[in-house]
Amino acid sequence: MASFVMDVNSDLGESYGRYTLGNDQVLMKYISSANIACGFHAGDPSVMRHTIQWAKENDVGVGAHPGYLDLQGFGRRSMDMTPQELEDFILYQLGAIAGFAKAAGVRVRHLKCHGALGNDLHRFPREGKEEIVKAVGRAVLEFDPDIVLVGFAASDMVAIWREMGLKAADEIFADRAYNPDLTLVSRRVPGAVITDPGEVVARVLAMVKTKSIMAVDGRVVKDVPMDTICIHGDTPTAVDLARQLKERFDQEGIEVRAFEGR
Repeated sequence: MASFVMDVNSDLGESYGRYTLGNDQVLMKYISSANIACGFHAGDPSVMRHTIQWAKENDVGVGAHPGYLDLQGFGRRSMDMTPQELEDFILYQLGAIAGFAKAAGVRVRHLKCHGALGNDLHRFPREGKEEIVKAVGRAVLEFDPDIVLVGFAASDMVAIWREMGLKAADEIFADRAYNPDLTLVSRRVPGAVITDPGEVVARVLAMVKTKSIMAVDGRVVKDVPMDTICIHGDTPTAVDLARQLKERFDQEGIEVRAFEGR
C-alpha cells in the first residue's frame, strides 16, 4: 500500500501544425495530470483533440494550460493586461479546451497558467496587483467553480484563490532551479533547466520527503506544501525523467494519482 500520494503533472499539447514538440503520447504513461495548451501560446485544435484522447486512454486528468497570446515567444513574454482582459483571455481558452474535453467524454478538472503568465501571477501580489490574480479566479468561478487552480507552492496566488472559495493545488517543479523566494531561475541562466534524470529523481525525493526546497544559493526553504510535481513536456529528457521518477516512486511506496485540490 502506498505510504502517501503525489500527483505528477506535465505541460502538454504544445505542438502546432506540422511542428512537433515533446513526446506527449509516451509521457502520458508516467503522469497523472496533463496541462494542455489552449491555442494561445501553443497548440492547435487538432493537437488539443488528440492530446485529450491520449489523456483519456491513460486515465490522466485533463487540465487547461492557458497563456498569453504569444505563439512566437511560446508564451514566455509578459503582456500588460487589465484584470478584465485577462479574465476574458482565460475564459476564452477554457472554452476551447472544454469543447474538446466534452467531445471526448471527459471534463476539464484543473487549470494551470503557462510560462510568463504563471510567473507574473506569482509576483503580482507583491506589487499590489492582486486584482489580476483574482481575474483568473473569476474566470474559473464563471466557467466551473469545481476546477482546481494550480499555482506555485506557498505562493500568494494560491492563497488568493482559496480566499475566493476556489480549490487550489500547490505545485513544485522537478526540472527547474529555484531562487530563494521560490521563483524559478530564468531560463536564460545556465542550469535553470535540469535535464539529468538521476539528479531530478534525487532532487524530487528530497523535496517530497522533507517538504523543503533548496535554492540555487544553497538556502533551504522549509515547510513547503506540495500537491503536485511538474515535469515540463518540452524538457529534452522529459520521458526519461517521468519514467524514472515513476519507477522510484513505486519503489518508495508513493502512489502517483491526480490531485483533488484543497
